[in-house]
Amino acid sequence: MNRLITRALVHPLALLALGALLAGCSNSDEQEVRAWMKQVDAQARVAVPPLAEPKNFIPFAYAQSGTIDPFNPNKLLDELARSSAREGKGLKPDMERRKEFLEGFPLDTMKMVGTIQQRGVYHAILQIDRSVHHVTVGQHIGQNFGLVTGINDSTVVIKEIVQDAAGDWVERISKLELQESKETSK
Repeated sequence: MNRLITRALVHPLALLALGALLAGCSNSDEQEVRAWMKQVDAQARVAVPPLAEPKNFIPFAYAQSGTIDPFNPNKLLDELARSSAREGKGLKPDMERRKEFLEGFPLDTMKMVGTIQQRGVYHAILQIDRSVHHVTVGQHIGQNFGLVTGINDSTVVIKEIVQDAAGDWVERISKLELQESKETSK
């Protein structure tokens, strides 16, 4: 019997909720929106400016019949022939020379920490990591075929032979300057 009473009460409540849902879905709002859209569409005027006339293209005639075509393979062959002729003479490092010990280290890992003068000849004291080496004028150091050309109290001058962007060997002057001690006196 309780089931019948529960069923009788639930049934009318469900019908009432369904009626409320259907009342919310009336056509009155939809009709108002459609009317407003027709009104705005009637008032709106689309103004598209006319397209400009295209410019006339006038072809340009190249009158370069007497010059060499930049895409001609013969031009490249001529330049390679001139380049190989230049390589025969000019600056290049001695690849046959036996490398010295300090040529195994880049210059940026070397620090000049002092100089010694013995019998009128300056020796620069260079520190690489924790080891100390001395060099004189005429020794080779660094990885770019560097030759020590001058030593004074505060500088080691090195002439390096490096390749430029075109592949030609050029000289470059580098310097190692004396590094001040970081120790403080007490």
